[in-house]
Amino acid sequence: MRIILASKSPRRRELMDLAEFNYEILPSNSEETWDDSLTIEENSKNLGYQKAKSVFDNTQGDRAVIGSDTIVVVDGEVMGKPKDREDAIRMIRKLQGNRHSVFTSLSVIIEEKGEVKEYKEVIESYVYVKSMEDSEIINYIDTYDVYDKAGAYAIQSKFSVYIEKIEGDYFSIIGLPINRLYDIFKENEIW
Repeated sequence: MRIILASKSPRRRELMDLAEFNYEILPSNSEETWDDSLTIEENSKNLGYQKAKSVFDNTQGDRAVIGSDTIVVVDGEVMGKPKDREDAIRMIRKLQGNRHSVFTSLSVIIEEKGEVKEYKEVIESYVYVKSMEDSEIINYIDTYDVYDKAGAYAIQSKFSVYIEKIEGDYFSIIGLPINRLYDIFKENEIW
C-alpha cells in the first residue's frame, strides 16, 4: 500500500523518517479555508482534512493519505506564520513568559480494495515559554528561519532553550502526532 504525506513540511518529513515509514510526498495544493463559525479545534481538523482529501482525490489505488495542520493559539489569538520580521517579533513577545496551545490535526484517508476509511482528529498540547529579553527575541528571529512556522518558532530548534515545559504530545507540537499515526497504521495493518 502506498503511504502518501500530503505536506511539504520538512518537520513532518523528519518525523516520518524517524518512524521509518516507507512513504512518498505529494504536497496538497488545496486552498486552506478558515471558517469563523467553527471552533479552533474544528478548523484545525478541517485544514488537515482538506490537505489529505485534495491528494486522495487526485490519486488512485490502495493508499493511505496523511494530512496535518498546526495552529498556535495564545490568549485567544490564532498565530499563523509571521508576515514579516516585525510580526515574528510581535509573536515571540506575546509567547514569552506565557502558556500557549498548539493544535495539530491528523487526517488519514485509507483506501484498500475499494473500501475507504477516514480518520479526523486534533490534539491540543500546551507549551510554556520562559520570559525572554528583547535581545534574545531579536537574535532568535534574525538567526533562524521563522517565516514558515506557526507562532514564529520551532520547538526542536534553538528555541528549545526558552521552553520551560510542555503538557501533551511533543511530536504534535513539532507538527505531526506520529505515535497516533502509528496506531492508525497498526489498526489497519499498514506497514
